Amino acid sequence: MYLNGKGTSQDYQQASAWSLRAAEQGDAWAQNNLGFLYANGSGVEKDAAKAVYWYRKAAEQGIATAQKNLGNKYWNGEGVEQDDSQAVYWYRKAAQQSYANAQHWLGYAYKTGRGVARDYAEAVRWYRLAADQGNSNAQSNLGLMYKTGRGVARDYAEAVRWYRLAADQGLSNAQNNLGVMYQDGWGVQRDYARARQWYERAIEQDLGSAFYNLGQLYEYGFGVNQDEDRAVELYREAARRGDELAQEKLRKRWLSW
Repeated sequence: MYLNGKGTSQDYQQASAWSLRAAEQGDAWAQNNLGFLYANGSGVEKDAAKAVYWYRKAAEQGIATAQKNLGNKYWNGEGVEQDDSQAVYWYRKAAQQSYANAQHWLGYAYKTGRGVARDYAEAVRWYRLAADQGNSNAQSNLGLMYKTGRGVARDYAEAVRWYRLAADQGLSNAQNNLGVMYQDGWGVQRDYARARQWYERAIEQDLGSAFYNLGQLYEYGFGVNQDEDRAVELYREAARRGDELAQEKLRKRWLSW
């Protein structure tokens, strides 16, 4: 209740104190919560190793959330030596309990070939299980698989469907990708106005690639009055956020960003 601010004001110090009492007595959810508090430095000093310790305690008792969290620690090498195979081991444990976030991560492991042999069809399978539960990241990634035809027959209309589901949940990458589909007329009728709307929604979340894509509309006058100054401004914003396409365009055409 202290952790979530229910029935009382949110108080991470009280949450950590009570979680510790329960965790030391073997309560699995308290162990997971304590791992979360250490991972984020909420109410306690941030300590990735202690987060791993408590996540493991909970994971070994079968708590799917803790299994996924422990998998993330192995995936990123936080508080433990980086180990993709161990990450996949714990993701699978949680995914087999129908935990959508873990299913998404297991799908991503199969897509990238980290910790397992790359298998696009298997990636699609796990993405779909998570996407059907409403996981926005899995929906967006499933859209990408349909767009590229990896692990599934290429189907732009189906890609649009999954991108839209994720975009409507506010996922910036999906909003940007949906904008691209409207800009290029893939799976939908080409509509620069809608492309712009989706890019602008992604820009509200500071997504660099969306700045770049909106810049293209202004550079070439797609659905807007052609405006090179506005395009350069947007490319610079994208470049500052690490977008390599924008950085390269600025180097080639305007030399400095």
